[in-house]
Amino acid sequence: MTETLPAPTGLRRQLRTTARLTAFIGGPVFWLGTLLHPARDGWSIADVGERYGLTHDIQAAGLALQIVCLASMIALGNQVSRRRDLAAWYAALVGTLLWFALIIFDGSHNPVRAEYAPSMVHEPADLDTPAALIVFPALLVFPLSYLWLGWTLRQRLTGVLLGVGALAYTIGGLFIFTSGPKFGLIQIFEVAGATLYAVGYLLLGRRV
Repeated sequence: MTETLPAPTGLRRQLRTTARLTAFIGGPVFWLGTLLHPARDGWSIADVGERYGLTHDIQAAGLALQIVCLASMIALGNQVSRRRDLAAWYAALVGTLLWFALIIFDGSHNPVRAEYAPSMVHEPADLDTPAALIVFPALLVFPLSYLWLGWTLRQRLTGVLLGVGALAYTIGGLFIFTSGPKFGLIQIFEVAGATLYAVGYLLLGRRV
């Protein structure tokens, strides 16, 4: 049976630097994209034009940095006190990848739809099978994976901020389907959740 050798000191230093920088940048960049997000109904999206896609690009950039951060943290392994807790880190990595896919899909699909059928944007009638295969797994895995990760983290405040932030942000997105894209609490929940989530990443970066 082969034994896993620890990473060389120089490599671990690079991983720590990468994890810290991507945590410090990725969380706030995602928060900024959420804060700048315009209204979500089709007519508003048609009015703002490229701004809708731009805010999604900013969010996607933040998520991409978070993916690098999580991968670096997994490689370091210094935040895993029990072997079974490693699964929570992999779950968060998968959840972030799924949300990245949802953000890219939403930012490219809805501006096109808003040009010729604004009444269908963010409505159940527009949720076909390919879209559902992206949207529903992301809505489920993203918040649950961060709640799981938060539960396993030794830094309790960091875990609470990441888990509660991801959950609140996702609830804001779910309001689109339950109450319509013009519902006033959507942006409130998403910005509040993204704020907690971003602070959680800042604290995670400090504790690398």
